[in-house]
Amino acid sequence: MAFQRINLIGVPVDIIKIQDLELSVLELLSKPGTKQIVFLSVWDLLKARHKGEFQDYVNSADMIIPVSKSILSGAKFLKKDIPVRYNPFNFTIEVLNILDSHFKSLYLLGSRGQTLTVAERNLKSTFPTLKIVGRHAGYYNKNKEEDIVVNLYKASPSMVLVSDGIKEKALWSFKRRNRFGSSIFCYYRDSLGIFSKRIKRVDEEVFNKGHEIWHEIGKNPIKIFLLLPFLKYIIILVFYRLFRD
Repeated sequence: MAFQRINLIGVPVDIIKIQDLELSVLELLSKPGTKQIVFLSVWDLLKARHKGEFQDYVNSADMIIPVSKSILSGAKFLKKDIPVRYNPFNFTIEVLNILDSHFKSLYLLGSRGQTLTVAERNLKSTFPTLKIVGRHAGYYNKNKEEDIVVNLYKASPSMVLVSDGIKEKALWSFKRRNRFGSSIFCYYRDSLGIFSKRIKRVDEEVFNKGHEIWHEIGKNPIKIFLLLPFLKYIIILVFYRLFRD
């Protein structure tokens, strides 16, 4: 394996340096069966500490990419090796560039029809040798799901980019992992919206400062309550520093 995995308050987190990313992706592509790339926020990290499907999803993931600055701070506080934090959009671009340079394939799943169409067109122009072998809009009727699963299995893409409009979100592919071929699944809610230019991505400077939560609160003020679990995170870190690590 081309990267290192640490354990942070009971949750696995990967350390993938940018220079090791291509080899890591190629190794992942060579593995049989369904693979998962997880973008892990600090709130996801807290959720993954509790037994259930989400914990199983994270624990079994092939790549666990930290996207919250607080995860890096937590690793430093517990005197562990510090992970590399990625902006989900930038990471997705890097992976698509790798797939494109190795003539791999992609399937798009999610968003509304018009958004999906524009995103596909923009992706084709940006990654000319990346073959898009299928797509299906999200927000679909339940009776269409079997066809989607069958089509995904037949297409057997190198990677499936899952966006908004999928009811079970990241867990959709995990729950059906035994019904697909050898594909990498990556759930990134805003991906197709950004690729279609319908959604504006978080400013790079804001992300680098770790202030993207305020961007989210600006769009949805109820997310102010996410600050309460963050306090819990700090308490857990202190507990681990004093009594566990």
